[in-house]
Amino acid sequence: MSIVKINALTVPAEQREVLEQRFASRAGAVEGSDGFEWFELLRPVEGTDQYLVYTRWRSEEDFQAWMEGPMKAAHQGGGQGGGEGGGERPKPAASGSAVWSFEVVQQAAPKPQG
Repeated sequence: MSIVKINALTVPAEQREVLEQRFASRAGAVEGSDGFEWFELLRPVEGTDQYLVYTRWRSEEDFQAWMEGPMKAAHQGGGQGGGEGGGERPKPAASGSAVWSFEVVQQAAPKPQG
């Protein structure tokens, strides 16, 4: 079965809109990756300042290949004039981050109507 990676991002209230805009502007960045199955950005409603970035992958190997390739390049400015020493990268919107890993052992979907 699949694996799930959840990145718990601590985001101060004044940075929430910035974080959401950054994720919106990179829409589609992971969808074409081999083994990618699902993505969700979860906004906290109450009781926490942590956003959850949920991704599901076919295997740990697929996730690691994405981490070492497209994700690493994106976070280092790859494809956006990366390599120029003069441009400053935007300040992170999150003040902390933790990645949680899970294996999917059970899953369910709605039953077809009819």
